[in-house]
Amino acid sequence: MSTVAIILPPPFLHTKTTPSSISLAAILRGRPFSLSSPPPIRSSISSAMENVSSPSLYPLHHCKIIHLVRHAQGLHNIEGEKNYKAYMKPEYFDAPLTPLGWQQVDNLRKHVRDCGLYNKIELVITSPLLRTMQTTVGVFGGEGYTDRMDVMPLMVANAGNSDRSAISSLNSPPIMAVELCREHLGVHPCDKRRDVHEYQCLFPAIDFSQIETDEDTLWKADVRETKAEVAARGMDFMNWLLTRKEKEIAVVTHSGFLLHTLTRFGDDCHPLMKDEISKRFKNCELRSIVLADRNLIGSDAPVTNYPGKIPDGPDLPSDEKENNHS
Repeated sequence: MSTVAIILPPPFLHTKTTPSSISLAAILRGRPFSLSSPPPIRSSISSAMENVSSPSLYPLHHCKIIHLVRHAQGLHNIEGEKNYKAYMKPEYFDAPLTPLGWQQVDNLRKHVRDCGLYNKIELVITSPLLRTMQTTVGVFGGEGYTDRMDVMPLMVANAGNSDRSAISSLNSPPIMAVELCREHLGVHPCDKRRDVHEYQCLFPAIDFSQIETDEDTLWKADVRETKAEVAARGMDFMNWLLTRKEKEIAVVTHSGFLLHTLTRFGDDCHPLMKDEISKRFKNCELRSIVLADRNLIGSDAPVTNYPGKIPDGPDLPSDEKENNHS
């Protein structure tokens, strides 16, 4: 049994549907039916869920909401998505965002503010590569930067030849760079990072304390991680997230990392839900999931739970009274 589970967060379900109608809608997708004489719910659901486990319950304080984001279009994506061999080109080393990528960033930035997500996120985790950090600060950074001694910029002006203004850290959630969520390691120059001290000059307010070495010691020119190794690293990352105190976290990472990690989840769900969890991310796509700590890796205390029986009083449950009387 895996140590973590991913389930769809209830707040993102349609509010006007019941649990049974949600399941039924998935089953009946593509079939015409009459509202005046709906098909039998029990038999339809039973048939579709024949090989799926029953619904799961997890204590809320052992769950986190994770907002997964793939970086916006990078320079390497233009050719690489047409011809995979293009990813081998040395000129794509630590590729920056394209002008189109920055447009995608601006659109996602507007979305996370319009939907209220920006005010809920307590921490942002980013892969320490130029394209992911540019995406991160562009989406989750503060408003226009002014040169103040007490507030460092998240990104200096024109970082990575972006032709973008500096981005403020004022009122933005804390941003931390973590190696565990890097892209598929090895061989491809676009997936090799720069020395940390170079990034610190470009992104002064990002926290790089989780990175152990200044030089990139993980990327090898002649050895590429296997898919299984990427997935295992992804599971380590998910377990690490469970040890964090924050309850709502955004993660800005890469397509390959997300694909190979998320395919490890959803086998106990309806096939349509597993497909939804593991399908490939588009550039600058955001998806929100719930991460359940099934093996108590974290140690979060319940915040909303209430002990009851205050003040003390007789409160023997009615079924126990009935049993005692019998």
